[in-house]
Amino acid sequence: MESDLGVISVVYLSMFLDNVLLTVVVPIIPEHLYIQWITNTTNFVTNVTIRDQPLLPNSLIKMKLQTLENENEAIGVLLSSKAIVQLFMNPLVGILTSYVGYNLPIFLGSILLIVISVLFAYGETFVSLLVARSLQGTASALISVSGMCLIADQNHMSDLRRSKVMGLVMGSIALGVLVGYPFGGILYYFVDKSTPFNVIICAITFNLGLQLYVFNFNLIKKVNSFKEILQLKQTNNDKHQSHFNNGNWKDLLKDGYILLIIFSICLTSSAMAILEPFLPIWLIQIINPEKWQLGTVFIPDSLGYLIGTNFFGTLSYTMGQWRMAVLATLLVGISAIMIPAATTTIGLACPHFGLGLGIGIVDSALVPMLANLVDTRHPNVHYGSVYALQQTAVSLAYSVGPILGGQVVKSVGFPWLMRTVGIINISYCGLLVFLSKVSYEKTEKINNDIYIPNYKSCTGVVSFFNKPIAYTKLDEMDENN
Repeated sequence: MESDLGVISVVYLSMFLDNVLLTVVVPIIPEHLYIQWITNTTNFVTNVTIRDQPLLPNSLIKMKLQTLENENEAIGVLLSSKAIVQLFMNPLVGILTSYVGYNLPIFLGSILLIVISVLFAYGETFVSLLVARSLQGTASALISVSGMCLIADQNHMSDLRRSKVMGLVMGSIALGVLVGYPFGGILYYFVDKSTPFNVIICAITFNLGLQLYVFNFNLIKKVNSFKEILQLKQTNNDKHQSHFNNGNWKDLLKDGYILLIIFSICLTSSAMAILEPFLPIWLIQIINPEKWQLGTVFIPDSLGYLIGTNFFGTLSYTMGQWRMAVLATLLVGISAIMIPAATTTIGLACPHFGLGLGIGIVDSALVPMLANLVDTRHPNVHYGSVYALQQTAVSLAYSVGPILGGQVVKSVGFPWLMRTVGIINISYCGLLVFLSKVSYEKTEKINNDIYIPNYKSCTGVVSFFNKPIAYTKLDEMDENN
């Protein structure tokens, strides 16, 4: 069985690289497409001028502003395409983990990241970039859901240690974001568009080698085990069938506590999801910074998220996860309202940091709570289902947010868009108070000789149909701990 350190390292590195690739495109793609569209517009203007008569300067300015408005919508669609695909892939990956375990999906997701990096590096058209961004939705679903499940499935960990480790792993998201923005912006400015993606390809290749070592992969054996599972599932109709599915979505969606957490994660994430595609264009209009500065403006919120996830997991567990979630959501709302008031890149630092810190604290407080709720309230649901819901909430924010934001920006402008997001987050704080009633006492259903499957490998699932040798009673588990 793989060691804790090996599993944590693989999950951390995989999620880190996924988020580097996620954010490295933010300072590159808007600028890259903007240059293309301005070039096309200039060529059009030149042709018109030659054939007819010179355009007035006011007409040129109006045409440039129209190009910026059109790019807002196009960039919003492109950046949100990843989240839209992931929105539908998360539940499928949650189901997939009950068949093949958690190791194989994270491996396949890493392979897919290489394909995506190649498309970003050498794709020039809007369509090719859209395909690459959409494919990352599948890769992120495979990596995020299976990665969080691998950590949650470490049954020998106490709730406190699991909260610490989950906070550490979620810190990889922040670190990836922290590295991705300036990494992409600086290399794009000083070298070219393909260089940052080529570096990422090398890092992903190293990660794949690490996964092969830690998980001791035998791909042929995995495929054969998957086929065996399907055959056994078709021929087995006894009472254990319901345990095999382990994805009772109805129970999860009927749980008010889980819904409160899911919506909280969605709302706080939407603040960043809306900010990413429209802030660079807004800065070009208001401040007109250098290309490399478009990447550095996101450093404060990335740093804040890194601090929030790495250093507030234990504090949230000690002070009360719901209390920290309320305070953090309030911080997100206030920071979102303050962002439009900034008129310089330096002035953006404080509200950006507060936004990232708030989202990081919310995640470090509420994501471990999902695992605890599954352990205590839903013993027949494995972690793949609940973390598929969690990732779906994030995907919903990053898919719907930019699309709706693009329409709102055209109607009321960027400042009122961010103020509206802030007001909604502040209003939601009152509902989070209901999480104070969450109890982690085990129910009778859990303690009544229920066996817990090991979803890390196919062999544990296959053995379920014969003898429950891959299962451990909770009573025995408690004694071991």
